[in-house]
Amino acid sequence: MTKHIGILTSGGDSPGLNAAIRGVGKACMGHYHMQMLGFRDGFRGLMENRTIALDGNQLSGILTLGGTILGTSREKPHKMLVGGKLRDMTDAIVANYHDNHLDCLVCLGGGGTQKNALRLKEQGLNIITLPKTIDNDVAMTDITFGFDTALGIATEAIDRLHSTAHSHHRIIVVEIMGHRAGWLTLGAGIAGGADVILIPEIPYDVENIAEAIRKRSRGGKPFSIVAVAEGAISRQEHAALMSEGGIKKPVKKKETVKVDAESTKEPELVYAERTLKLAHQLEKLTGLEARVTILGHLQRGGTPSAADRILSTRLGTACADLIDSGQFGVMVAARGQGTEPVLLEEVAGRGNLVPPDHPWVETARHVGTNLGD
Repeated sequence: MTKHIGILTSGGDSPGLNAAIRGVGKACMGHYHMQMLGFRDGFRGLMENRTIALDGNQLSGILTLGGTILGTSREKPHKMLVGGKLRDMTDAIVANYHDNHLDCLVCLGGGGTQKNALRLKEQGLNIITLPKTIDNDVAMTDITFGFDTALGIATEAIDRLHSTAHSHHRIIVVEIMGHRAGWLTLGAGIAGGADVILIPEIPYDVENIAEAIRKRSRGGKPFSIVAVAEGAISRQEHAALMSEGGIKKPVKKKETVKVDAESTKEPELVYAERTLKLAHQLEKLTGLEARVTILGHLQRGGTPSAADRILSTRLGTACADLIDSGQFGVMVAARGQGTEPVLLEEVAGRGNLVPPDHPWVETARHVGTNLGD
């Protein structure tokens, strides 16, 4: 009998989502003669049963498009805003899964999506996920699609900022996405030749950074590029967090910095405040003008790179293979040039942070990059 497959995209948009939808769809429909049904706007669309029938025409021409033709949201099945209140809508989602006669639901997303997918698996649904995020912080996969494109964008931004920094003898502080993991900042910083790279995994000392910049000035280089991940924190902030809660896991968005106890500010504003504070501190300590550039959502947009198109396509076609063989409850992980199914229980709730002894870290240190520690 013909299998019926549902697919949705959840969490932040990311380059390669459309390529992955296309990879799953073309392999499922063209190679295995299955039927595909897309759900709009992530788990909310599944809960509200807002669907789009996917066929060859729907998948045509989307390989190079950024974003997602299905739309996305960050809503969770067990915490969904309905009627002005957060409600557990898992039962409605399970009902719609069965009402659409689905044999499998494919969820494309990052760490949060893996946890939500596991919850649905525990309700008896056949689930397969694909790892998506520009932060590259999903566990148990070599790489996530979206990372390579964002890395290229962030690197180009640093390249372009060099001329301004050099011409005006300034410190340019460029904030790059990554509230828990520093892969994007570290990679772009190395590729773009940043003089200072600050990532969440290595708490920084402002005086250490300032001395590195002053040393460059004494050596005839009165400008510096500081690449800082949005979640990077100082040693003092890290110590305060540790003393308050003995935190032994990655810092969550709203815990990354103390603004004040009653603050309702969006996480992005908190990050920006910390970055601006760092720039002001460096101005005072070095005597150089400092300017801040926050790349923000520029890093998510645009045409996916060739590497992300290939990765998304091969993960998508591998997903179709797993559906055909009846292997569910897994994430399709990138492993070398191939793929590997990994149980959702091994992925959900875990992260992929930069180890302090990672080769990229050692590479940065060996070329004289200051990491703030």
